[in-house]
Amino acid sequence: MDRPQRFHSGDVPRLGGVAICAGVLVATVRSSSSPLFGDLGATSVPGWEALKWVLILMPAFLGGVYEDLTHRLKARYRLILTLSSGVLAVSLLGCSIERIDIGWMDAWLSMYPFIGATLAGLAIAGLPHALNIIDGYNGLASVVSLIITVALAYVALKVGEWQLVGWLIILAGTTAGFLMWNYPKGLLFAGDGGAYVWGILLAVTSVKLVQSNQAVSPWFPMLLLIYPVWETIFSIYRKILRGQSPGMADALHLHQLIYRRIVREVFHDDKDRRMLVRNNRTSPYLWGFTLLTVVPAVLFWDNSVVLMLFCALFAITYVPAYLMIVRFKVPRWIRRGRKL
Repeated sequence: MDRPQRFHSGDVPRLGGVAICAGVLVATVRSSSSPLFGDLGATSVPGWEALKWVLILMPAFLGGVYEDLTHRLKARYRLILTLSSGVLAVSLLGCSIERIDIGWMDAWLSMYPFIGATLAGLAIAGLPHALNIIDGYNGLASVVSLIITVALAYVALKVGEWQLVGWLIILAGTTAGFLMWNYPKGLLFAGDGGAYVWGILLAVTSVKLVQSNQAVSPWFPMLLLIYPVWETIFSIYRKILRGQSPGMADALHLHQLIYRRIVREVFHDDKDRRMLVRNNRTSPYLWGFTLLTVVPAVLFWDNSVVLMLFCALFAITYVPAYLMIVRFKVPRWIRRGRKL
Protein backbone atom coordinates (compact mmCIF):
# COMPACT_ATOMS: atom_id res chain seq x y z
CA MET A 1 0.00 0.00 0.00
CA ASP A 2 1.32 3.44 -0.96
CA ARG A 3 1.45 5.50 2.23
CA PRO A 4 3.41 8.72 1.66
CA GLN A 5 2.52 10.01 5.13
CA ARG A 6 4.31 7.17 6.94
CA PHE A 7 7.37 8.45 8.82
CA HIS A 8 8.05 5.68 11.30
CA SER A 9 9.37 2.15 11.24
CA GLY A 10 7.75 -1.02 12.50
CA ASP A 11 4.14 -1.81 13.27
CA VAL A 12 2.62 0.58 15.81
CA PRO A 13 -1.00 0.23 17.04
CA ARG A 14 -3.25 2.99 15.69
CA LEU A 15 -5.92 2.51 18.33
CA GLY A 16 -4.96 5.34 20.63
CA GLY A 17 -8.28 6.91 19.70
CA VAL A 18 -10.06 4.00 21.38
CA ALA A 19 -8.15 4.69 24.61
CA ILE A 20 -8.88 8.42 24.38
CA CYS A 21 -12.58 7.83 23.76
CA ALA A 22 -12.77 5.24 26.54
CA GLY A 23 -11.20 7.75 28.93
CA VAL A 24 -13.71 10.40 27.86
CA LEU A 25 -16.63 8.01 28.39
CA VAL A 26 -15.46 6.83 31.81
CA ALA A 27 -14.81 10.38 33.01
CA THR A 28 -18.18 11.47 31.60
CA VAL A 29 -19.98 8.81 33.64
CA ARG A 30 -18.04 9.96 36.69
CA SER A 31 -18.82 13.64 36.11
CA SER A 32 -22.51 12.99 35.45
CA SER A 33 -22.96 12.01 39.08
CA SER A 34 -20.85 14.68 40.80
CA PRO A 35 -18.52 17.62 40.03
CA LEU A 36 -15.01 16.77 38.87
CA PHE A 37 -13.44 18.92 41.59
CA GLY A 38 -15.65 18.65 44.62
CA ASP A 39 -17.52 21.92 45.07
CA LEU A 40 -15.49 23.88 42.49
CA GLY A 41 -18.30 25.06 40.23
CA ALA A 42 -20.93 22.94 38.49
CA THR A 43 -18.50 20.89 36.43
CA SER A 44 -20.77 17.86 36.51
CA VAL A 45 -22.63 17.07 33.28
CA PRO A 46 -26.26 15.85 33.66
CA GLY A 47 -26.84 12.34 32.34
CA TRP A 48 -29.08 13.31 29.40
CA GLU A 49 -26.75 16.13 28.40
CA ALA A 50 -23.77 13.76 28.55
CA LEU A 51 -25.63 11.24 26.39
CA LYS A 52 -26.17 13.91 23.73
CA TRP A 53 -22.44 14.60 23.55
CA VAL A 54 -21.68 10.88 23.30
CA LEU A 55 -24.22 10.45 20.49
CA ILE A 56 -22.66 13.37 18.63
CA LEU A 57 -19.19 11.87 18.96
CA MET A 58 -20.00 8.30 17.91
CA PRO A 59 -20.47 8.53 14.08
CA ALA A 60 -17.12 10.25 13.53
CA PHE A 61 -15.28 8.17 16.12
CA LEU A 62 -16.55 4.80 14.89
CA GLY A 63 -15.73 5.71 11.30
CA GLY A 64 -12.22 6.73 12.32
CA VAL A 65 -11.64 3.49 14.23
CA TYR A 66 -12.91 1.43 11.29
CA GLU A 67 -10.41 3.22 9.03
CA ASP A 68 -7.62 2.60 11.57
CA LEU A 69 -8.41 -1.12 11.60
CA THR A 70 -8.99 -1.70 7.89
CA HIS A 71 -7.59 1.29 5.92
CA ARG A 72 -10.56 0.76 3.61
CA LEU A 73 -12.97 3.57 4.48
CA LYS A 74 -12.79 6.11 1.67
CA ALA A 75 -12.41 9.80 2.45
CA ARG A 76 -15.91 10.67 1.26
CA TYR A 77 -17.48 8.17 3.67
CA ARG A 78 -15.42 9.52 6.55
CA LEU A 79 -16.61 13.01 5.62
CA ILE A 80 -20.23 11.79 5.61
CA LEU A 81 -19.74 10.37 9.11
CA THR A 82 -18.24 13.59 10.49
CA LEU A 83 -21.08 15.49 8.80
CA SER A 84 -23.46 13.21 10.67
CA SER A 85 -21.79 14.27 13.91
CA GLY A 86 -22.17 17.91 12.86
CA VAL A 87 -25.87 17.43 12.12
CA LEU A 88 -26.37 15.76 15.50
CA ALA A 89 -24.59 18.65 17.25
CA VAL A 90 -26.93 21.12 15.58
CA SER A 91 -30.07 19.10 16.32
CA LEU A 92 -29.28 17.87 19.84
CA LEU A 93 -27.33 20.80 21.30
CA GLY A 94 -28.64 23.61 19.11
CA CYS A 95 -25.13 24.49 17.90
CA SER A 96 -25.13 27.53 15.65
CA ILE A 97 -22.76 30.30 14.58
CA GLU A 98 -24.90 33.31 15.41
CA ARG A 99 -22.34 36.08 14.96
CA ILE A 100 -19.01 36.80 13.31
CA ASP A 101 -18.68 40.37 14.63
CA ILE A 102 -18.88 41.75 11.10
CA GLY A 103 -21.98 43.93 10.79
CA TRP A 104 -23.58 42.87 7.51
CA MET A 105 -22.72 39.18 8.07
CA ASP A 106 -24.27 39.24 11.52
CA ALA A 107 -27.40 40.79 10.03
CA TRP A 108 -27.69 37.90 7.58
CA LEU A 109 -27.13 35.35 10.34
CA SER A 110 -29.86 37.02 12.39
CA MET A 111 -32.31 37.04 9.48
CA TYR A 112 -31.58 33.49 8.35
CA PRO A 113 -30.75 31.27 11.36
CA PHE A 114 -30.36 28.20 9.15
CA ILE A 115 -27.18 29.73 7.75
CA GLY A 116 -25.59 29.80 11.21
CA ALA A 117 -26.72 26.25 11.92
CA THR A 118 -25.29 25.08 8.58
CA LEU A 119 -21.97 26.82 9.23
CA ALA A 120 -21.76 25.24 12.68
CA GLY A 121 -22.45 21.78 11.28
CA LEU A 122 -19.80 22.21 8.59
CA ALA A 123 -17.26 23.53 11.09
CA ILE A 124 -17.85 20.59 13.42
CA ALA A 125 -17.59 18.18 10.49
CA GLY A 126 -14.40 19.75 9.16
CA LEU A 127 -12.21 20.17 12.23
CA PRO A 128 -11.68 16.40 12.79
CA HIS A 129 -10.19 16.14 9.30
CA ALA A 130 -8.02 19.21 9.90
CA LEU A 131 -6.54 17.65 13.04
CA ASN A 132 -6.12 14.36 11.22
CA ILE A 133 -4.06 16.13 8.55
CA ILE A 134 -1.53 17.41 11.10
CA ASP A 135 -1.39 14.06 12.90
CA GLY A 136 1.83 12.73 11.40
CA TYR A 137 4.53 12.76 14.07
CA ASN A 138 4.86 11.70 17.68
CA GLY A 139 3.21 14.25 19.96
CA LEU A 140 2.20 16.66 17.19
CA ALA A 141 -1.61 16.54 17.01
CA SER A 142 -1.92 15.49 20.66
CA VAL A 143 0.08 18.42 22.07
CA VAL A 144 -1.54 20.90 19.66
CA SER A 145 -4.96 19.62 20.79
CA LEU A 146 -3.90 19.77 24.44
CA ILE A 147 -2.70 23.39 24.11
CA ILE A 148 -5.96 24.41 22.44
CA THR A 149 -8.01 22.53 25.05
CA VAL A 150 -6.28 24.31 27.92
CA ALA A 151 -6.77 27.69 26.21
CA LEU A 152 -10.49 27.03 25.74
CA ALA A 153 -10.80 25.87 29.37
CA TYR A 154 -9.13 29.07 30.59
CA VAL A 155 -11.61 31.31 28.79
CA ALA A 156 -14.54 29.06 29.73
CA LEU A 157 -13.50 29.48 33.38
CA LYS A 158 -13.37 33.26 33.01
CA VAL A 159 -16.94 33.41 31.74
CA GLY A 160 -18.30 30.76 34.11
CA GLU A 161 -19.12 28.01 31.59
CA TRP A 162 -18.61 25.21 34.09
CA GLN A 163 -20.05 22.36 32.06
CA LEU A 164 -17.79 23.22 29.13
CA VAL A 165 -14.88 23.39 31.58
CA GLY A 166 -15.81 19.88 32.69
CA TRP A 167 -15.69 18.55 29.12
CA LEU A 168 -12.39 20.30 28.44
CA ILE A 169 -10.81 18.95 31.64
CA ILE A 170 -11.87 15.45 30.61
CA LEU A 171 -10.41 15.90 27.13
CA ALA A 172 -7.17 17.37 28.49
CA GLY A 173 -6.74 14.50 30.96
CA THR A 174 -7.31 11.76 28.40
CA THR A 175 -5.03 13.48 25.90
CA ALA A 176 -2.25 13.81 28.48
CA GLY A 177 -2.60 10.11 29.30
CA PHE A 178 -2.32 9.17 25.63
CA LEU A 179 0.68 11.47 25.23
CA MET A 180 2.67 9.42 27.74
CA TRP A 181 2.54 6.49 25.29
CA ASN A 182 2.90 8.52 22.12
CA TYR A 183 5.83 10.83 22.87
CA PRO A 184 8.76 10.38 22.58
CA LYS A 185 8.87 6.63 21.87
CA GLY A 186 5.83 6.41 19.60
CA LEU A 187 4.43 3.25 21.22
CA LEU A 188 0.83 4.14 20.33
CA PHE A 189 -0.76 6.31 17.63
CA ALA A 190 -4.03 8.20 17.91
CA GLY A 191 -5.09 7.27 14.39
CA ASP A 192 -8.13 8.73 12.69
CA GLY A 193 -10.26 7.77 15.69
CA GLY A 194 -8.21 9.92 18.06
CA ALA A 195 -8.06 12.89 15.69
CA TYR A 196 -11.83 12.72 15.26
CA VAL A 197 -12.42 12.67 19.03
CA TRP A 198 -10.26 15.78 19.43
CA GLY A 199 -11.85 17.49 16.45
CA ILE A 200 -15.48 16.88 17.39
CA LEU A 201 -15.12 17.83 21.05
CA LEU A 202 -12.98 20.92 20.37
CA ALA A 203 -15.34 22.11 17.63
CA VAL A 204 -18.50 21.64 19.70
CA THR A 205 -17.04 23.32 22.80
CA SER A 206 -15.78 26.22 20.66
CA VAL A 207 -19.19 26.79 19.09
CA LYS A 208 -21.05 26.50 22.40
CA LEU A 209 -18.61 28.79 24.22
CA VAL A 210 -19.11 31.61 21.72
CA GLN A 211 -22.84 30.94 21.33
CA SER A 212 -23.48 31.17 25.08
CA ASN A 213 -21.30 34.20 25.84
CA GLN A 214 -21.48 37.50 24.02
CA ALA A 215 -18.21 38.55 25.65
CA VAL A 216 -16.25 35.81 23.87
CA SER A 217 -15.23 36.82 20.36
CA PRO A 218 -16.09 34.33 17.60
CA TRP A 219 -12.56 34.94 16.35
CA PHE A 220 -11.09 33.52 19.56
CA PRO A 221 -11.58 29.83 18.58
CA MET A 222 -10.76 30.74 14.97
CA LEU A 223 -7.30 31.98 15.97
CA LEU A 224 -6.82 29.05 18.37
CA LEU A 225 -7.52 26.56 15.58
CA ILE A 226 -6.10 28.46 12.61
CA TYR A 227 -3.00 26.26 12.20
CA PRO A 228 -4.84 22.98 11.42
CA VAL A 229 -7.66 24.84 9.64
CA TRP A 230 -5.36 26.85 7.40
CA GLU A 231 -3.17 23.82 6.75
CA THR A 232 -6.28 22.04 5.45
CA ILE A 233 -7.41 24.96 3.27
CA PHE A 234 -3.95 25.41 1.80
CA SER A 235 -3.62 21.66 1.20
CA ILE A 236 -6.91 21.61 -0.73
CA TYR A 237 -5.80 24.64 -2.76
CA ARG A 238 -2.42 23.26 -3.79
CA LYS A 239 -3.87 19.85 -4.68
CA ILE A 240 -6.56 21.39 -6.88
CA LEU A 241 -3.89 23.59 -8.46
CA ARG A 242 -1.92 20.46 -9.36
CA GLY A 243 -5.01 18.67 -10.67
CA GLN A 244 -5.19 16.23 -7.77
CA SER A 245 -8.11 15.14 -5.63
CA PRO A 246 -8.22 17.04 -2.29
CA GLY A 247 -8.69 13.67 -0.58
CA MET A 248 -5.45 12.21 -1.95
CA ALA A 249 -2.71 11.74 0.65
CA ASP A 250 0.69 13.29 -0.02
CA ALA A 251 3.87 14.24 1.84
CA LEU A 252 3.83 18.01 1.26
CA HIS A 253 2.20 19.28 4.43
CA LEU A 254 4.13 21.79 6.52
CA HIS A 255 5.09 19.27 9.23
CA GLN A 256 6.34 16.83 6.58
CA LEU A 257 8.50 19.51 4.96
CA ILE A 258 9.97 20.39 8.35
CA TYR A 259 10.82 16.71 8.87
CA ARG A 260 12.48 16.38 5.47
CA ARG A 261 14.15 19.77 5.04
CA ILE A 262 14.82 21.23 8.48
CA VAL A 263 15.27 18.26 10.82
CA ARG A 264 17.70 16.57 8.44
CA GLU A 265 21.09 16.07 10.00
CA VAL A 266 20.62 13.19 12.43
CA PHE A 267 23.43 10.63 12.42
CA HIS A 268 23.13 7.21 13.99
CA ASP A 269 24.14 3.71 12.91
CA ASP A 270 20.61 2.42 13.60
CA LYS A 271 18.21 3.47 10.83
CA ASP A 272 15.14 3.05 13.04
CA ARG A 273 16.71 5.16 15.76
CA ARG A 274 17.56 7.86 13.20
CA MET A 275 13.95 7.98 12.02
CA LEU A 276 12.57 8.10 15.58
CA VAL A 277 14.84 10.99 16.60
CA ARG A 278 13.95 13.00 13.48
CA ASN A 279 10.28 12.26 14.11
CA ASN A 280 10.49 13.53 17.70
CA ARG A 281 12.43 16.65 16.72
CA THR A 282 9.78 17.68 14.20
CA SER A 283 6.90 18.14 16.61
CA PRO A 284 8.43 20.90 18.83
CA TYR A 285 8.69 23.19 15.79
CA LEU A 286 4.93 22.95 15.36
CA TRP A 287 4.24 23.25 19.09
CA GLY A 288 6.00 26.61 19.02
CA PHE A 289 4.17 27.50 15.81
CA THR A 290 0.85 26.79 17.57
CA LEU A 291 1.77 28.90 20.58
CA LEU A 292 2.32 31.88 18.27
CA THR A 293 -1.44 31.87 17.65
CA VAL A 294 -2.71 30.50 20.97
CA VAL A 295 -0.97 33.11 23.14
CA PRO A 296 -2.51 36.16 21.42
CA ALA A 297 -5.85 34.34 21.25
CA VAL A 298 -5.85 33.89 25.04
CA LEU A 299 -4.65 37.46 25.66
CA PHE A 300 -7.28 39.08 23.42
CA TRP A 301 -10.13 36.54 23.65
CA ASP A 302 -12.76 39.32 23.84
CA ASN A 303 -11.33 41.66 21.16
CA SER A 304 -12.51 40.70 17.67
CA VAL A 305 -10.54 43.39 15.84
CA VAL A 306 -7.20 42.29 17.28
CA LEU A 307 -8.01 38.62 16.77
CA MET A 308 -8.97 39.22 13.13
CA LEU A 309 -5.67 41.03 12.58
CA PHE A 310 -3.74 38.08 14.00
CA CYS A 311 -5.72 35.66 11.80
CA ALA A 312 -4.88 37.78 8.75
CA LEU A 313 -1.23 37.95 9.81
CA PHE A 314 -1.07 34.16 10.08
CA ALA A 315 -2.61 33.68 6.64
CA ILE A 316 -0.28 36.24 5.08
CA THR A 317 2.91 34.81 6.61
CA TYR A 318 2.08 31.10 6.23
CA VAL A 319 2.54 30.92 2.45
CA PRO A 320 5.96 32.68 2.36
CA ALA A 321 7.13 30.44 5.22
CA TYR A 322 5.94 27.34 3.37
CA LEU A 323 7.64 28.44 0.14
CA MET A 324 10.85 29.25 2.02
CA ILE A 325 11.03 25.64 3.21
CA VAL A 326 10.14 24.26 -0.23
CA ARG A 327 12.94 26.31 -1.84
CA PHE A 328 15.56 25.32 0.77
CA LYS A 329 15.93 28.90 2.03
CA VAL A 330 15.59 28.15 5.72
CA PRO A 331 18.14 30.02 7.89
CA ARG A 332 20.89 27.74 9.15
CA TRP A 333 20.19 28.55 12.81
CA ILE A 334 16.70 27.03 12.51
CA ARG A 335 17.98 23.69 11.28
CA ARG A 336 18.94 21.25 14.02
CA GLY A 337 21.18 18.28 13.90
CA ARG A 338 23.91 16.55 15.80
CA LYS A 339 25.58 13.16 15.95
CA LEU A 340 24.01 10.78 18.43
